[in-house]
Amino acid sequence: MTDRKVSWRDRFGEEITCLRCLEVKDSAEMDRLLWCKECRLAARGRATKRGWMIGIAASLTLALWIWLVVEPNRALVPGGWLATIVAAAWIVARVAREVLFGVERFQNRRAAEAVPPSLPPEADA
Repeated sequence: MTDRKVSWRDRFGEEITCLRCLEVKDSAEMDRLLWCKECRLAARGRATKRGWMIGIAASLTLALWIWLVVEPNRALVPGGWLATIVAAAWIVARVAREVLFGVERFQNRRAAEAVPPSLPPEADA
């Protein structure tokens, strides 16, 4: 018996096909869902962009609520309200990014990042 810990990588060879882009990569680049580093970065970028859109929308909603419901006057510190809105945008964007990235990882759609090969130009007959 060996003392070496068994890894999920032991089931595969040195090269593995990424499930997202369908490119053959070294097994060290793959994670346990068989996504390569580039596909993970692309998914993280999409989640970040969407997360900021959700964060900004939530902060605008909060600003509207503060303006219409709370009705701050000059006696209240406007910088405090502004800081609250900015903090809300940042926190909601971070949470939304992680949730969206987790959803994309959970769905694990096959070949979503794959680029079909280009066809050779047809020669005139």
